[in-house]
Amino acid sequence: MTNRQDLTKKVKYHFGLNIYESKVWLALLSKGIANVGEIAELSGVPRSRVYDVLESLEKKGFAIAKLGKPVKFIAVKPAIVLDRIKNSLLKEANEKVKVLGGLEGTQDYKELESLYSNSIEPVQVEDVTSAIKGRSNIYSHMKEMIGNAQKEVVLVSTYDALKRKSGFLKPLFDKLKNKNVSITVASNENEDMKNIINLSRQLGVPIKRTRTNARMLIVDNSKMLLTITPEGSDENDVGVIMNSSFFAKTLSCLLPSA
Repeated sequence: MTNRQDLTKKVKYHFGLNIYESKVWLALLSKGIANVGEIAELSGVPRSRVYDVLESLEKKGFAIAKLGKPVKFIAVKPAIVLDRIKNSLLKEANEKVKVLGGLEGTQDYKELESLYSNSIEPVQVEDVTSAIKGRSNIYSHMKEMIGNAQKEVVLVSTYDALKRKSGFLKPLFDKLKNKNVSITVASNENEDMKNIINLSRQLGVPIKRTRTNARMLIVDNSKMLLTITPEGSDENDVGVIMNSSFFAKTLSCLLPSA
C-alpha cells in the first residue's frame, strides 16, 4: 500500500498542487469534514498556514467551506476533481489548437517561413542522421516524409502499428496514388490473414507478408525512418532518420517481391 509521503508527492504532481495543498487535501479526504485545528493536526501543516491553504483549495475546487461555528471544511470527491481538471485541460488544449491552427496564414508565420527558407544553409531534417523521441513526433516526421514522396514509398511495420497509423496513412496513400507514386506496405506474418486483408482494404493498398517485426519507412530509395525500439514502447519510441541511398536500396531488397 502506498505510504502517505509517496501519496502526497503523487497528488502534488498529478493534480498540480503545492506540498501544503496536497497534505491538507489528503487530510480532508481522510476525515470527510474537519475544522482548521483537526486539519492542522492531521496534515502536519502549521495552523497559521492552514487558513491560506484551505482558501486556495476552495478556489481550485478541492474543498468546500461549511458555514457554522467553528467553520468546517468538506473534501470534494476525487472523481469530481479529476473530471473538472480533465475538462479544463481539454478546453485549454482545444483553445490552443484553435490558435495554432489560425497562425499559418498570418504575417508572423510567413516571416518564420521566410527566415527558414532564406537562411544561409537551410537544413532539412532528413539530410542528417538524427534521433526522434516519442511516438507522436515520429508520426509527424513520417507524415511529412510520405507526403513529400516523388517516386516510391516502402512502409514495413507490425500489424498493430499499421492499424494505429491507418487514420493518417489512408489519405496520404490516396494522394500518392494520384501522383503515381509506388506504394509498398509489408507487415509481419504472425498476424491472422483475415485481419491483414481487412486492413489492406482499409488502407486501399496490398499488404505483403514479411518475417521481420521491424518498423521502417523508406522514401524514394534514399530517405529512411527506422523505429529502433520494440513494439509497445508507446511514447518511449525512438526513431532514427537517415539519408543513404545504398542503405535504403539494401533494406528494400530484403522485402518479399510478392
